[in-house]
Amino acid sequence: MIATRNSMLAQLFPAVLALVGTAATFAATAAPARAADANAYYSVTLAAPVAKPAKLMLGDVLWNCAGDTCSAGQDTARPVVVCTKLAAKVGQVNRFATPKGELAAEDMARCNTPKG
Repeated sequence: MIATRNSMLAQLFPAVLALVGTAATFAATAAPARAADANAYYSVTLAAPVAKPAKLMLGDVLWNCAGDTCSAGQDTARPVVVCTKLAAKVGQVNRFATPKGELAAEDMARCNTPKG
């Protein structure tokens, strides 16, 4: 009887390990999406809210927009260039900030000037 129980446990152990590993992997891959906004380099306030939450890929940077705010990791371009790219996709930007501070008024005007 004890040998049968040990045999069953020996067979279940790999399955339990696989299940725990799958759950841990899922948690690890889902967590960065939530943490990305908390650690965002750019913080943006839009003039008008987006219709629904959106993820935009602009260059090599993934933007997360919801309501009247957007955030993203750092791009290699100058902030005014990054702002201009975003404004072209989502509309007028009221505030564009990095950890170094907000864009100056003249840069904000360039950001919101349609290219064409």
